[in-house]
Parts: sequence; structure tokens; C-alpha cells
Amino acid sequence: MNSEIKKLTLPSDGDRSGRDLGAEELELVRQVLENGCLFSPKGTFVKRLEKDFAARYGVASATAVSSGSAAVHAAIAAIDPDPGDEIITTPITDMGALTAILYQGAVPVFCDVDADSYNVTAETIRPRITKRTKAVIVTHLFGVPCDMDPIVALCREHGIPIIEDAAQAFDATYKGKPVGTIGAIGCFSFQQGKHMTTGEGGMVISNNPAYARRMFLFVNKAWGYGDQNPDHYFMAPNYRINEITGAVGLAQFNKLTGVVKRRRASAERFTQRIADIPGVKPQSRPAGSDPVFWKYCVNIDESKTAVGLTEIAKRMKEWGIFAMPRYIGKPAFQCQIFRDRVTMGRSSWPFTDPSRTGLPPLDYNAENFPGSLKALSHVLVIPWNEFYTDEHVDYIADRLREAVR
Repeated sequence: MNSEIKKLTLPSDGDRSGRDLGAEELELVRQVLENGCLFSPKGTFVKRLEKDFAARYGVASATAVSSGSAAVHAAIAAIDPDPGDEIITTPITDMGALTAILYQGAVPVFCDVDADSYNVTAETIRPRITKRTKAVIVTHLFGVPCDMDPIVALCREHGIPIIEDAAQAFDATYKGKPVGTIGAIGCFSFQQGKHMTTGEGGMVISNNPAYARRMFLFVNKAWGYGDQNPDHYFMAPNYRINEITGAVGLAQFNKLTGVVKRRRASAERFTQRIADIPGVKPQSRPAGSDPVFWKYCVNIDESKTAVGLTEIAKRMKEWGIFAMPRYIGKPAFQCQIFRDRVTMGRSSWPFTDPSRTGLPPLDYNAENFPGSLKALSHVLVIPWNEFYTDEHVDYIADRLREAVR
């Protein structure tokens, strides 16, 4: 490390330095506490957040949930798979988006990803479709949209609904359309590091009234709030958020446009600053898309850099830039839960559901996922947030330039 260069402290999304939290959130929380009603079915703040969220995305329905994982779970519950049905998804994602498949009695079928965008494609999804495919989950990883037109055409051909995991992609667009509105259901997360945060929380959106109704019921223990003769209609958890969370979410939502604008501007500057660094290439994106940079990812070509990916990350960390190699240690299908089918007790259900007798064995063989393995072997994940100044951006770019030498 060059001791002549002053080490710069970067804003972090883990605390106030990198999160746009302040007087607006405090004021709305004060109003909730003064009112005294923290229970969202009887309150107004969560309902306001849902109404505003639906309006922003131009959809008929938005339902707040307790986490991004809960959002994906609610979406899968709306699709309502039978035990043993299959849901196609990516092996490069958060585990919370995968265990929800198992909890609804369905089986995750992993498809490969494009090595340079880290996203699933129509070409990787197609060979995974079977007669038991109930849905396809597309994850817009790091805020970069998947190439949706071919995916939509493929799923329409087979009559398969698309669930969009847009947890990292608030306000990202694909050919002018907000991601989360292109498929049947969109899922968002309000976790600490997302573009808007309530610590934990999320939202599911849809224009399909049947899906919207089922998701609303699912997060409310399937109790028919507002029905003439309500009942608990089916098995479902409590995934509601409270009014305090809703108040913070409402204040955060009102700042979302500015947050996204600032992230895009700083990312554009960074893209320009690293354009001539040998062996460093930004995450690829489909034509006509506009990413929102949950993190800023670069592909490292070790044949063109003086040191390897891990060493580059180590050098940047010494400068206070907590860049992460690989993103996740291994693709999801290599995790014990899927490798050893550790699910309900010792049953391995739903993998062992009798309805699956005679189906081809699930493909969790690493050799058949070259894109996923390559993606994880060359991705460097650089932290990003809305409070990066030009000085911060230039500092990160200059340290990256040094680190690859």
C-alpha cells in the first residue's frame, strides 16, 4: 500500500453515513406513535405505502411484506404449486429466495447464467422446462435487468408465469419498462442495503387480480380482511409489517427517485474512470436496459491483470474498500440444503414426493453450469451507495487501477 496516498473513509450502507435516513422518517414515526396504532390492518401508513408503490409502478396491487424472502414466498404461494412441481431459478442468489420454493412444496430447478451479466437467459431456461414447471423466477442481479423479451416469449410459449426478483433493482428499466412489472409478479426488498430500507421488509406487486388476492391473503394468515364472511381460507403465515416500519418505508419511498439518480450518476463516472484498466470490465447488461447499481460489479480477466481476483480484493480492502470476490462462495446447488436435501426432518420432501416418480433426476452437477462457475470466478463486487461523491468514486477507481497492477 502506497503510504503517500491518504486513506479515504467511504460512506457505508451499514450505517447513517451511506443511508438517506433523517428527519422525514422521524416525523412519520412520531405520528404513528402519537396515534398509538401500530397494527397495520387497522392503521394507515402501510396502506399509504402500498398505494403509492402501486402507483409508481403502474400496477393494480402492491402488498407490503416483512422481508424480500417473504416477498418471494408470497409470489410462489400465489402461483400455488402442487407438491413436487418445479420452479426454475438461478443458482446465484440469496438463499431466502430459494428456501421459499421448498416451503411451498415445490422443487428448485437451477438453470445456468450468462457469465458476464450473472443473469439467467432464455437460452439457459429453455432446457430446464418440463411438464412439471410451474413458474420461472428471474433475478435482476445487482440491479442489472435480465434480457426479458426472449424470456417472456419463451414462458408465454409454454404458459409459464414469471416471477421477477427485483430486490436489488428498484427503478431499473428494460426497454422503458420498470423491472418487476414485466412478469406476472414483482418482488422487492427493503433490507438495510437496498435502494430504500426499513431494515427488513419488502413488497410484492401484480396486475393479476387472482395473484394479488392470494398474496394479500397469504401474508395475513389467509384471513379475509374486509370480506363479508371472512375465514382462514388456506395455510399461510403472518408476513405483515407494522405501522412503524410502514412509516419509515413511506419516508424512504419518497426519497427513492433521488437515491436512484445519485447512484446512477456516480456509477456512470466510475464506468468512465475504469474504462481503460486492462482486465477490468463492468457487468454486462442487455441493450435498452438502465441498471440501478445495488452494487457495482466488474469482471476481472486474470490473464490481463498482474494478480488474481482474491489478491485484488485484498489490496482494495487495505485501502478501506470492502470489495468482495465471487459474491457468494459457491452456487446454490452446491449448498448442503440442496446437495443433501436437508428439508423436513429426514424426509427430503418435496424432492421425494411420490408425484415425482419417473421424472428425470434433478441436475445439480457443477459441470453443467459453466456460466455460473465462470461468473463467480471473475466477479468483483464493489460496495455502492447514494452518498458517494466524485472524490469517493475517483478514489475507488484509482485504487482498483493500482490493485490490478
